[in-house]
Amino acid sequence: MNAGLSNKKGHSSVTLCSSLLQSLPETHIPSYAGSLHLKKSLVPALYRVIQDPGNELLEPVCHQLFELYRSSEDRLRRFTLQFLPELVWVYLRITASRDRQSNGCIEALLLGIYNLEIVDKDGNGKLLSFTIPSLSKPSIYHEPSSLGSMALTEGALCQHDLIRVVYSGLHPQRETFTAQNRFEVLCFLMLCYNSAVVYMPLSSYQAVCRMSSRVCVCGFPRQQQKLWREPCNRVLLDPEFMVQMLTAVYHAIYNGEWEMGREALEDIVYRSQLELYSQPLLLGNAMKNSLPESAPDEPRGRKVLQVEVTPTISRISISAITTASIRRHRWKREGKETKPH
Repeated sequence: MNAGLSNKKGHSSVTLCSSLLQSLPETHIPSYAGSLHLKKSLVPALYRVIQDPGNELLEPVCHQLFELYRSSEDRLRRFTLQFLPELVWVYLRITASRDRQSNGCIEALLLGIYNLEIVDKDGNGKLLSFTIPSLSKPSIYHEPSSLGSMALTEGALCQHDLIRVVYSGLHPQRETFTAQNRFEVLCFLMLCYNSAVVYMPLSSYQAVCRMSSRVCVCGFPRQQQKLWREPCNRVLLDPEFMVQMLTAVYHAIYNGEWEMGREALEDIVYRSQLELYSQPLLLGNAMKNSLPESAPDEPRGRKVLQVEVTPTISRISISAITTASIRRHRWKREGKETKPH
């Protein structure tokens, strides 16, 4: 009885969220964004819908999450972004099972977010810049004191124009997933998630740890040691994608998910060893060796990892995926059989 009432309540919350934003005037959207966190039953209900590809609400939920992400309101965009780890897990699990007809809505939502993020406010391709850190500052790889005297300090490097800035991009727009572009898109999406990870709720940290563990061990003997035993084929992984997973897990470890985060870290290192992926193996082992013996208290944890937030985008490219195309994308998947990649 209680479970039935809970499901009905979750169902009504999802339906209300799906229709409310479309009827709101532009001036009321900020107050609506501020009230979303008060809807306690909404987020768990959305997770249940996303986890069930056969749920009749999945298509309208994906439409609404995309509409929220198209908004110029940062809090609405972050609301959608918190579900990214769960969306990626469901997408990869279904892709590994080769049952791609039930994956159309989630595919289109992921592609829609990607196409929104690769353009700037004028609709042009976005170029990302990264500054290579100085060895004079500590990291999980080294302590400056262990390197001895450093003649070239960061200030001296600045004077000699030796501070290196690396540029990444331009990323092409994608209308569909293929075996060749799958992890290019997913890596970029996880980069976007990590740029806003400090704003994510605890439920999202749990989801990213859960996703990281499952994609790394499903189909391998290590899965037999887990409490979850749902059948799942092995998921192909990319080393750069695993590095992005480690970045998210590292933040979760120090911000309330000590146990789940450490388990995810161990599972990523386990998979890296099996695949002989040097990048995630190096980073994962450095993270393990830098962990304290016990969980840090929350105030300390909040200061461990600081992430620069990517500027929000006010406009989208004309050729970006729209709400209507999400529906067409699913119909196309259901209307004709596609060969597995």
